[in-house]
Amino acid sequence: MNSKSLSDNSSSSAIFPGSFDPMTNGHFDIIERSLTLFDTLTIAILENSQKVPLFSVAERIALIEAECRRFNEKRVRVQVRSFSGLLVDFAKHEQCHIVVRGLRAISDYDYEAQMALMNKSLYRDLETVFLIAREENSYISSSIVKQVALLRGDITKFVPPGIKAAILQKLSQGA
Repeated sequence: MNSKSLSDNSSSSAIFPGSFDPMTNGHFDIIERSLTLFDTLTIAILENSQKVPLFSVAERIALIEAECRRFNEKRVRVQVRSFSGLLVDFAKHEQCHIVVRGLRAISDYDYEAQMALMNKSLYRDLETVFLIAREENSYISSSIVKQVALLRGDITKFVPPGIKAAILQKLSQGA
């Protein structure tokens, strides 16, 4: 069995997958903390034809790239890509062996552990790293942020200003 550790590589990378519709402060917290563990992080936006998103994949990529500029000041540390199909196929294509997932509650763990084990069975070199949400982000989800915004609630403390503006603009257009 080939065992790797982070210290074995002079450069390490990870994938942070999700729909990110929209990306919240909780997601950005996971990104920032991931960059203390890995040299580079690929934010992988899942193209899911079964969901009706608020933002198109292209819009999500643009919004996330704009917000991630602060992480890329000296060199590219965060890149944003989209994918469809299996995460393991995307990870193989990217030649990446680490997936980062955020956990908000015990209920998240049940689902995420199943996904991690399935991914591991499909791609044995793929490891999943779980980061626990900070308390102030533990109740934030993209769907709840969208619902609060739709009902004209204040989402200021849940998303960065650029994403808040994009959500409000999208909702004013009748999305």
